[in-house]
Amino acid sequence: KRNGLKDGWFVFDSLLVLMMVSETWVMTTFLFIFGGGSSSAMGDASILRMARLLRLSRMARMARLFRAMPELLILIKGMMAAMRSVFFTLCLLAIVVYVFGIA
Repeated sequence: KRNGLKDGWFVFDSLLVLMMVSETWVMTTFLFIFGGGSSSAMGDASILRMARLLRLSRMARMARLFRAMPELLILIKGMMAAMRSVFFTLCLLAIVVYVFGIA
């Protein structure tokens, strides 16, 4: 737990969450109290919303992982293909439980 601040991605995510909380709660309350409740003053704070897009950069890390280990991509594709049959089996099981629960 103490090594969490050494991880760059954890610090980056924490910074983004802190900015989102400040934009959503602190700045809205501050502007409502001192700005008369006008939402036009929040136009300058929309830059913080652009920082949320930086979070998508983490997806590049997943793409790099898939390139390094193509077996992982094969496993995920197989799980996605099996998901349909598992879903229909679950639906059939729910129907059977429902029918026998009434009778």
